[in-house]
Amino acid sequence: MKTCLECGEKIVGREDKKFCSDGCRNAYNNKINKDSTNFMRNINNKLRKNYRILSELNVEGKSKTTRAKLLSKGFDFEFFTNILQTKTGNTYYFLYDQGYMLLDNDFYMLVKKDI
Repeated sequence: MKTCLECGEKIVGREDKKFCSDGCRNAYNNKINKDSTNFMRNINNKLRKNYRILSELNVEGKSKTTRAKLLSKGFDFEFFTNILQTKTGNTYYFLYDQGYMLLDNDFYMLVKKDI
């Protein structure tokens, strides 16, 4: 007899079933996938916020904005997921598929990477 991985109840149904209900499956997976510490949660929240700001300002996939506009929306330049150096020497900072590059006079080029 198989028991639910979340609550321990007896499982009825398919042989490969692991949970007695969708509720137990969701609760189990939420526990596994939750951020394990406040430190991780805070960083992930900052990354998500930066991503939302770039997505909001870069609807077309390529646009320009100012440092002041990014800062006014709460953008934090210390948090990004990766850096891309181009062959021409440009440096793009990315939050997943949304990126930005510093131009002259505190302007930024916003780009979206095709994935």
